[in-house]
Amino acid sequence: MPQVSLIGAPTDIGASRLGCRLGPQSLRVAGIAESLRQFGCEVHDAGDLDGPENPQLPPVDGYRHLPEVIEWNRAVYDATATELAAGRLPILLGGDHSLAIGSISAVAAHCRATGKKLRIIWVDAHADFNTARLTPSGNIHGMPVACLAGFGPEELTTLGGSSPAISTDEIRQVGLRSVDPGEKAFLFAEGVEVFDMRFVDEIGMRRTMVRALAGVDEDTHLHLSLDLDFVDPEIAPGVGTPVRGGPTYREAHLCMEMIADTGRLGSVDLVELNPALDVRNTTAELAVDLVESLFGKSTLHRLHQGIAL
Repeated sequence: MPQVSLIGAPTDIGASRLGCRLGPQSLRVAGIAESLRQFGCEVHDAGDLDGPENPQLPPVDGYRHLPEVIEWNRAVYDATATELAAGRLPILLGGDHSLAIGSISAVAAHCRATGKKLRIIWVDAHADFNTARLTPSGNIHGMPVACLAGFGPEELTTLGGSSPAISTDEIRQVGLRSVDPGEKAFLFAEGVEVFDMRFVDEIGMRRTMVRALAGVDEDTHLHLSLDLDFVDPEIAPGVGTPVRGGPTYREAHLCMEMIADTGRLGSVDLVELNPALDVRNTTAELAVDLVESLFGKSTLHRLHQGIAL
């Protein structure tokens, strides 16, 4: 029976719009714990982390709210590391995507300590590969991948005691459709493997995920970082940075189902839900639906694993 821990991180400290701090409670209201239990998971809700309020200040040297982002990510790192050490699968309930610096730094440190390979599936409308020099806004929720790869403030790049926390060949980005000009060149220069929406449109979600999951085996810790603006805003309106042209309901579920098929899922970020912009908790309920697929919900008992077909 999988042991799962829910870690609430109620903050919008790295985001451009207020409201993500309400995300953890909305996910609970939508029934995330009950849904996991019906798939046989033993669920521990660790409650919400504490951290500084959003001071709503302008950027300083290219970063908005850097001291507060550092404090929140240290809390996320410690909580994630504690759950991993106890043998539980942590699900981070965001909160904005800057929190993935803390969660993935903890996962990467855990993998180094246990000798596991790390594969990160980053599903998002955005690349989140900005730096202080490249960012048009200074919002750190647009920088977590760059920070994890060693490009950012030392306090964030060394959370796990090693910089960079990850190698760019450990991450696959799926669903991108809004990338800043400087970010685009930087992604290419650093060799990040990206499957943008044109790629998904041309070859389909199944073949995209086959490529994104290639090489995942029994020695792999698979981390999913799910930004809810990955999904088309027609069905996921409750996000702060919506971008039209995202995956459909079924494409998003297939992505989750194929991750589930690997049997290697070890940790999850569920971020950027903004209930202040949602419609009757629609996006929170969609998020819970996706988590159900991630933990094995399917229409039929299948004789073949999806990525092997």
